[in-house]
Amino acid sequence: MTDRPILAFLAGELSAPSAEPLYRRLEAALKQAVAAAHIKRGAVIPSERVLSQALGLSRVTVRKAIDGLTSDGILERRQGAKTVVSSRLEKSLATMTSFSEDMRSRELNPGCVWISRETSRPSPVEMMALGISGSERVVRLRRLRTADGVPIAVETATLPARFVPEPQAIGDSLYDYLEITGALPVRALQRMQARPATPEERRLLAAPDDASLLIMERRCFLADGQIVEFTQTKYRGDVYDFVIELTR
Repeated sequence: MTDRPILAFLAGELSAPSAEPLYRRLEAALKQAVAAAHIKRGAVIPSERVLSQALGLSRVTVRKAIDGLTSDGILERRQGAKTVVSSRLEKSLATMTSFSEDMRSRELNPGCVWISRETSRPSPVEMMALGISGSERVVRLRRLRTADGVPIAVETATLPARFVPEPQAIGDSLYDYLEITGALPVRALQRMQARPATPEERRLLAAPDDASLLIMERRCFLADGQIVEFTQTKYRGDVYDFVIELTR
C-alpha cells in the first residue's frame, strides 16, 4: 500500500498556522490520521526517513513525535525498524461507561453483530445477580461488539423484562435505549477475571488459538436501588487493557 494518501493528509494538517513546536504538530497530525482511519490499527506507519523527506522535517523532529506517541500507547515499535499503530484498547475502571461510549471516546465506530435476542425465565445465576424470582421474565441480549468493524468482545446482557418493553428496538447501544426508556443505570458493581477462550469464542472474536479473555461482570443499579442489568462481557485479552487510577 502506498504511503502517498497518508503523507498528503499529514502535510495538510501541518500546513495550518500554529505556534506549537513542530514535533507536537506532527504528533497531533498522526493522532488525527489514526482517529480518521487514514492509518488503520495494526498498520505500519511511514518510516522516519520517509516522513522526514516528505514533510520537510528533521529526523530528530520526526523521532521525537513518534517517541511521544509510543509513550502514549498510540504507536508501537516492532522489530525490523517498523512502527505500527497500536491495536490495544484501554478501558478505565473508574467510571461507568458503555462499550459504545468507550469506543466513541477513542473516535472509533462502535458496532455490534447480534448473536441472539430472547425473552425467557432467568437462570439461577441471573436470579441471584438481578435479585429476582424464577417466575419473572428476563430479556437476554447476546452480541459481538466491534470497533471499526474489528471484533473486540462477546457480550451477554440480561435485564428484567419490565425494563425492556421493546427488545427489538435496541440498536447498537443498550444504554442509548435505556436512556430513552428512563431506565439508565447510575451506578454499578464490577468484577473481573481471566480465562482461556473457548473454540466458539475464538471463532467469534477471530482470535488466535492461544487467546485469553478478560471477563467483566457488571451489575447495574437505578437511583432507587433496583438492579436493571447484569452483563458479562468477554474481551479479547490481546487487544484490551483495563486501567485503574489510584490516588493516595
